[in-house]
Order: sequence, then structure tokens, then C-alpha cells
Amino acid sequence: MSVYRRATAGLLTAVLAIGMLAATSTPEATTVAATPAAAVVRKYVYLTFDDGPSQYTPQILRILRAYGARATFFELGQNVARYPYLTRRVYQQGNSVQNHTWSHPDLRHVSWPVFRSQVQKTDRYIRAQTGYTPRCLRPPYGGTNRLVSHRAAVLGKKIRVWTIDTRDWSRPGTSVIVRRALANVHIGSVILMHDGGGNRSQTLAALPTILRTLKARGFVFTTMSCT
Repeated sequence: MSVYRRATAGLLTAVLAIGMLAATSTPEATTVAATPAAAVVRKYVYLTFDDGPSQYTPQILRILRAYGARATFFELGQNVARYPYLTRRVYQQGNSVQNHTWSHPDLRHVSWPVFRSQVQKTDRYIRAQTGYTPRCLRPPYGGTNRLVSHRAAVLGKKIRVWTIDTRDWSRPGTSVIVRRALANVHIGSVILMHDGGGNRSQTLAALPTILRTLKARGFVFTTMSCT
């Protein structure tokens, strides 16, 4: 083979090798470049309201709707029986309705038959208004232990309490409720307030500021389902 032919063959071999290297490396480069764009952190909090429904629930719903927010309502079965149309309205507005027992006993100190009745009776009344059976259970007073968790699991429930307690039930003043709600909020915080169980005028007064401030901080409001 002449020197010219050997040089030509060598050049063709080099060109083919470069082409194969480019073809195999392109997908890797594309994948690496796309990874950062997919890693988006979503800032969310859970607003939760206990002990309703009550005469204060419609006002809370109006405030939530005005700010484009949704919440999770842990309702008492006896109040669902009293205000079934309010439970239906809570659900129809896109909020989550979950189980807070029938009459607010401390579940750490009741028998198994009482525990089961408190939960299942409430389930039936909520299901009649929403079409679904709650999967979340919030024990009154946040009273939970291994036995309560086990019994809840037997009934198909997951225990859900809170991370931020505004203690609005004690009526400490609107500004105090706002301060407690906002003081230590982070992604995934569960904020406890009440729409039943007493005079909730201070909660109503505090809620717009809480919603407005959290939205300004970039938070969105999501609901619990425990599925």
C-alpha cells in the first residue's frame, strides 16, 4: 500500500472514531443539563381547623376563598350531625374534611369499643356529606401514644397532630394568634386553629393577616388526605 493510501485510511479511521465519541456523549450531556431545572422546591404549609363545624365556619370559608387558600378541617361527628350542610360546604369548596372523633374524648383513656364508636360514627356522618371516608385522625388534645396509634391503624387511620399551636381556643388576642402562627413556619408546617368549640372571633380576625403574610413569603396552602 502506498504512503498516500495509508495516510488516507488513517484519516478516515480518526474521523469515524471522533463521530462515534460525539454520538455516545451527547445523551449524557443532555441529561446532566436537564437535572437542575427539574429540582424545584415547593413551599407549602397545612392550615388546620379543629372542633367544627360551627357558626364560625362559613366566615372562615369566605376568608380562605378570598385568599385562594385551602385547609383541612378536623371535625367532630356531633357537630357534623348538627350542621351537615356546613360539612358539605367545606368539602365543596375544595377543603379536606377529616376525623376528630364524635365528642372530643381523650383517646388515651377510653376502651376499645368507645374508641371504635367515636371514630366510626364520625366517619359515617362525614361520608354522608362528602362521599369519602376520612383517612386522617386527630386525637383530641393531641393525646396520642402507641396504643392510640395502633387502634387508629386498625381502623385504617393515620394520626395527624400539628407542629404549630396558636392556642387560639384560649382567646389570647388577635395579635398573639398571628404571632404564634407565623413565628416558626417552615416547609411542611401544620398550623392548628379552631373553627368550633367556643367564641372564634379572634381567629377570624387573625386569619387574613396569617394568610396574607404566608403568601407574601411564597407559601402555598395544601390539604391532608393521609392516603
